[in-house]
Amino acid sequence: MKLIRVDMTNATVTTRDVPEEFTNLGGRALTSLLINAEVPADCDPLGPDNKLIFAPGYFSATPLVNTSRLSVGAKSPLTGGIKESNVGGTVARDLARLGITAVVVEGRPEDGKTFVLKIDENGEASLADAGRIWGSRTYEMVEQIRDQLGPDYSVTGIGPAGEMQLSAASIQTTDFDGRPCRAAGRGGLGAVMGSKGLKALVVHKKGNAPAPLADPEAFKTAAREYARAVRADEFSGEVLPELGSAVLVAPINAAGALPTRNAREGQFEGADHISGETMAQIIRERGGKTTHKGCAQCIINCSNEYVDREGKYVTSSLEYETIWSMGAMIGNDDLDTIARLDFLCDDIGLDTISTGVAVAVAMDAGYKPFGDGRAAIEMLEEVAGGTDFGKVIGNGPVAVGKHFGHPRVPVVKGQSMAAYDPRAIQGMAVTYATSPMGADHTAGWVVDQSLEDFGGTLDRFSAEGQVEASRNTQIHMAAVDSVGICDFAQSGLAAPGGLENVCKMIAAKSGKAFTEADWTDLGTRVLKAERDFNRRAGFTSQDDRLAPMFYEEPLPPHNKVVIISDEEMDKTFDF
Repeated sequence: MKLIRVDMTNATVTTRDVPEEFTNLGGRALTSLLINAEVPADCDPLGPDNKLIFAPGYFSATPLVNTSRLSVGAKSPLTGGIKESNVGGTVARDLARLGITAVVVEGRPEDGKTFVLKIDENGEASLADAGRIWGSRTYEMVEQIRDQLGPDYSVTGIGPAGEMQLSAASIQTTDFDGRPCRAAGRGGLGAVMGSKGLKALVVHKKGNAPAPLADPEAFKTAAREYARAVRADEFSGEVLPELGSAVLVAPINAAGALPTRNAREGQFEGADHISGETMAQIIRERGGKTTHKGCAQCIINCSNEYVDREGKYVTSSLEYETIWSMGAMIGNDDLDTIARLDFLCDDIGLDTISTGVAVAVAMDAGYKPFGDGRAAIEMLEEVAGGTDFGKVIGNGPVAVGKHFGHPRVPVVKGQSMAAYDPRAIQGMAVTYATSPMGADHTAGWVVDQSLEDFGGTLDRFSAEGQVEASRNTQIHMAAVDSVGICDFAQSGLAAPGGLENVCKMIAAKSGKAFTEADWTDLGTRVLKAERDFNRRAGFTSQDDRLAPMFYEEPLPPHNKVVIISDEEMDKTFDF
């Protein structure tokens, strides 16, 4: 397996075997350990010493389903700490099919040159002038690349927000249909890509070097068992293909945990208008697709194609976090407006979560009224246009709060919260506060353990058991992100014997024994590396705290605040 290093300062590319200390690693484990080993923790995130790493999951391009997951890692310009942002689509599979374990982009052009990094069908990488595609939005970028190279490439790149090096800039990658609608959104890594003068990573889809397996038959047997469990599970086998992640709108709203109008309330009166059920009905009536394959190797097909009243494509996939951030969080109950905002974020290259929360903070500060969807669209167009205020929005909620002198900014480590209010689900308070990534829901999603509707047994308003639940889930998710299993396919892990089955596949791929204890050790190793980087970057325990509003403002309808003490938070990673 190969590691490609791209020196943007000298515009050179070298390919080497993966160093021994990083063998049998993939995804988040590889990005985080490489960053911790090679990036000065005190460096400027947008300077030449930072590195941008693309790493497929360890299982990408194997026979295991739902493993086309790419980890993108760097020092974050949004948080100032380490960051791994995870994305689907096709690029992880395509890189792994070419025998590529990681692409490391380092340095920075000193003369303002811009580039495209192309990896051909033989796995050979080369830099070319970005030319006219620099300055384009992502959908236009993909069209221009396809016109030049043909359809047999996955495209991973940035839009205007990344070129302007804005802190909420995403990296967009193409889905199964070749549209740049999959986002490595969190942490502003699109800005890092822009700082390196790299417009796009273009990877050939026809590689013929599948991931090597030490014991192919053992791997295939375990992979078939895993796929059966994913299909048999009601949530991944039936609910997600019909409603996608938008199915969460109704139950989270009913639980009083849906942050509304910049998290002033926990329930949105317009939730029925933006629910997964309503979305599916609208899509069916207009001739769109409620069930759609967005990522390679997927058997769940949780994606959708949202279309307008004339049946024309608007966006894919309209997901829960975006429906919340561009819906309840800004007081907007119009799905067509939410879909338009989702498309604009993908096209401009913006994280929908950070951008929606930035708009919510602006509205909360009185800039525009809550619920004004047209104003939200105009704000995003200002980002694309590079206006002074557009840059404020594009730099995320903290920048907006500073601009207006407004104190209600729901962030941790500079990164915005996600669609679960921590006052209504105390375990999410622990995850938001203590994750090395900032307020990140995927780092330790404990909602299922906290809500009875999901089979949860924790008292979500009590501090008891919350630290342990978050710690264990964060360790588990660090390992999941390393092997590259999709979150929604974790039903295969949750099935009886599921983790043992995954350990068998790791052993069958590596040729070395791998146990459930090793799984925990893997997740722990990743988190220790991330926390070590953050400590060296200047982070202290005081950075593992929520915004004051969560401790001081009771959240209707339950009128609760976060009650996890600082002392309890500080015990989360007592490994």
